[in-house]
Amino acid sequence: MNIAYQIENLTKIYKKTGKKANDGLSLHIHEGEIFGLLGPNGAGKSTLVNQIAGLLRPTSGLVRLFGIDVTKRPDVIPEYVAVQPQAAMTLRDLYPEEALQYTAQLRGVPTSIARRQTQELMDELDLNSLRKRSIHRLSGGQQQLVSLAVTFVGDRPVQIFDEPTNNLDPQVRRKVWDKLLQLNQRGITIIVVTHNVLEAEQVLHRVGIINHGRLLSIGTLGELKAKVDQQIRLDLSFKSDPALFKSLESLGEVQVIAPRHWTILCHHDTVQQAINQIFQVGLQHLDDFRILTPSLEDVYLQLGGGTNLG
Repeated sequence: MNIAYQIENLTKIYKKTGKKANDGLSLHIHEGEIFGLLGPNGAGKSTLVNQIAGLLRPTSGLVRLFGIDVTKRPDVIPEYVAVQPQAAMTLRDLYPEEALQYTAQLRGVPTSIARRQTQELMDELDLNSLRKRSIHRLSGGQQQLVSLAVTFVGDRPVQIFDEPTNNLDPQVRRKVWDKLLQLNQRGITIIVVTHNVLEAEQVLHRVGIINHGRLLSIGTLGELKAKVDQQIRLDLSFKSDPALFKSLESLGEVQVIAPRHWTILCHHDTVQQAINQIFQVGLQHLDDFRILTPSLEDVYLQLGGGTNLG
């Protein structure tokens, strides 16, 4: 695979506080992948993103973008990279349509194509009803959508998103993830900083887990899951007396979530036996029964990412 970003021993120390926000980070991001950065607040994710996007100068280390040393040539980054910041947009006094078209033209898109791309994104993200409202008068979720559209316009080969689905309702969040997948299918490299692990798990190719400014682990979801405890969770909701399933206690750790809701943690070797016993007692005694492998959040917690992603 070709490398989009090569990051070596990247360190950022803030002079005023002396805080080491990034501490010798080294990783590669492949061209054409969807790469996720996970970590708690203050872990150093946004500092890393700001450095590779040319918004913050590293204290030391190397960042290459498509082979170009952008620590020495940060001026070339806008030719390749579009960034959706978490903070409010600088185009907040414009109408959404103006913001999109001006951004496209600043990125070198001819006027006629900029207009076409703008209209396509206005249609795709349901922004047409907001044409005559300046961005600073929009709701948080509407501003978020405009911020995303500004990132999409111009089709930069690398697009970076910091919490892309914040403030969005579930239906719109799904639409955003679908859009990121569509972009990736066209060969665009997507880098996502997110706390929404359950959603992100469906689209990420590889993940880097960061805490205290250091890279704790990196790999595909399968590679990371292979590093942690491979217990399988059996989730049972009962219609009738849970005591009917008491024999399962010998096959794994039973966690009583509620009187009629158990989670049983089983080792791989005992899962089949536990499932057989459940079928022997009878599914008619259950409201719901699910088999859950380790999730990305399980991986995150067990690899030292913190107590939660909030």
